[in-house]
Amino acid sequence: MIEILPDHSDRFVRLVGPETDEVVEAMDEFGTENPPDWVERFPEADEFPTVGPAVGGWLQMLTELTGAKRVFEFGSGFGYSAYWFARGLPSDGEIVLTEVDEDELEMAREFLSRGGVDEVARYELGDAFETFERYDGPFDIVLLDHENDRYREAFEVVRGKLADGGVVVAENVMQAPSLEFDQLLRGLSDGDCPASANEHTVGIFEYLDAVREDPAFETTALPLGGGITVSQKTCE
Repeated sequence: MIEILPDHSDRFVRLVGPETDEVVEAMDEFGTENPPDWVERFPEADEFPTVGPAVGGWLQMLTELTGAKRVFEFGSGFGYSAYWFARGLPSDGEIVLTEVDEDELEMAREFLSRGGVDEVARYELGDAFETFERYDGPFDIVLLDHENDRYREAFEVVRGKLADGGVVVAENVMQAPSLEFDQLLRGLSDGDCPASANEHTVGIFEYLDAVREDPAFETTALPLGGGITVSQKTCE
């Protein structure tokens, strides 16, 4: 697995910011417990794959800088990224968490309640795509942190409900269980993903190809956490 940031750079990022609290520390500790069912779902991960505090702090800042009021997450786990988003939302804001695992969603509810941001959260158990269809737009920020091979499908679904100036954030585009970064890089360079690439790598490639080619969006990448891309809707 590639090293996105050298150890000293990663340590620097964590020391400079963002400011954490006891809820973040509790979630970090919870994520490293690695229960058996997580081992089965993420066999190549040392711990539950959260975005981490560096990305979390950036998500909070993005929420504040854009003045976002509505956020939707495709995949929420036990609420790690949702907590950071919620910290940046106004009191009349809304974040929709989606998760197929009932126990994880309940943990998310507990953590957000513990952090005093539960009032802006909506907890949806089940398929994120079906949940998204039930909600009216527009959303200011949409986070993609579910199955890599469905990122492009999610993008096509959400673009019509994204506010002008809204942002799609895709997590784990550089580093994730089963992602073959060398194959992905070759595909981005050549314009076609290698036939030998696995479905997760092809999924990320197809998503990145779609957002880069869409004239209504401007995209950049940040080498934080598992690697994130930020795509802003600039026109229709």
